[in-house]
Amino acid sequence: MAANGRANARNALIAGFLGWTLDAFDFFILTYVLARVASDFHKPVTAIAFTLTASLAMRPVGALLFGLMADRYGRRLPLMLDILFYSVVEVFSGLAPNYTTFLALRLLYGIGMGGEWGVGASLAMESVPAKWRGILSGVLQEGYALGNLLAAVAFWTVFPRWGWRPMFFIGGLPALLVLFVRARVKESDAWKATAVAKTDWGVYFRAVAANWKRFLYLVLLMAMMNFMSHGTQDLYPTFLQQQRHFSTRATAIVSVISMLGAITGGILVGLYSDRRGRRRAMATAALLAVLLIPLWLYAPSMAWIAAGAFAIQFMVQGAWGVVPAHINELSPGPLRGFFPGFAYQLGVLIAASSATLEAALGRHFTYAQAMGSFAAIAFVVGAIVIAAGPEAHRIQFTAES
Repeated sequence: MAANGRANARNALIAGFLGWTLDAFDFFILTYVLARVASDFHKPVTAIAFTLTASLAMRPVGALLFGLMADRYGRRLPLMLDILFYSVVEVFSGLAPNYTTFLALRLLYGIGMGGEWGVGASLAMESVPAKWRGILSGVLQEGYALGNLLAAVAFWTVFPRWGWRPMFFIGGLPALLVLFVRARVKESDAWKATAVAKTDWGVYFRAVAANWKRFLYLVLLMAMMNFMSHGTQDLYPTFLQQQRHFSTRATAIVSVISMLGAITGGILVGLYSDRRGRRRAMATAALLAVLLIPLWLYAPSMAWIAAGAFAIQFMVQGAWGVVPAHINELSPGPLRGFFPGFAYQLGVLIAASSATLEAALGRHFTYAQAMGSFAAIAFVVGAIVIAAGPEAHRIQFTAES
């Protein structure tokens, strides 16, 4: 790969990574302040948890709209428009005067969140060398974990002094990323070589129809991956505060430690997938996560709880770190802006009830019982789905990859 190609690969990876980091930051802010937002709007925690579900449920709309744009107009323009959109919505969420307005804004935010991943991941994975695609996939995907970590830091530093609304104002900062994409990121060569939507929508949609079996598998795969992720993350701060009676500071510290585990796992399992294959790496991580559930939820002290949080997210996000490479490799070239992102977000839609279901179960059982049983089922079924599927390890996107 020539020097210009290496520079653009680096810039495309940075753009995708930061876009996903800041998108995740905006999402996870709410998970840390569910109880306070519920109190201010005079609603039960389950009502605010439903706004998380609502955001997740709207992500397929964003993936569809921005994914089709990405296959017709290239990856850069839709990525910039999407980042601007979700940044503006996030700021307005901090200004919401009541629950109804807040819910409407979280629905809109879900559209923006759904659009970013598919476009950013296809741009990055089409730009980086095939031999490093697994580890760089892990770097890209763990922008999600870094966003969670940054949300925990904001919860620790901003929330105690200024409350929850300024945390959403910080979520407007991603708009600045558009300037970097505009100035430093070039269009994907793979899109230039394979795009058909820009000239013939009929051919494009016939290609979509011809690959329906592969698409349905990706939807099932991403549903299980999202059950694993959201089932172990969305209500975890609430579990720490309400069942373990951790302070704001202690909750933030454990959450930061868990996300350090996620980032480490995403990179190392991604590297392992480069050497031993995508399915083996993902399924192994999912099965090992089952063994860590007792340490994650029932450890007797804060130190052991933190160790369990690090370990469980090492495995969960380790499996997730392989996802951008794996599902982009399984997606047909002319459809790569739309196919992986839309499948991913339909999987999110299927798993969107995770937080609401766990919150409802938490009314009748302990949070630990609800989250532990939910996660165990997700890990085992997820490993089976991963192992039963296809693989296209290191497939070439272009001759230059």
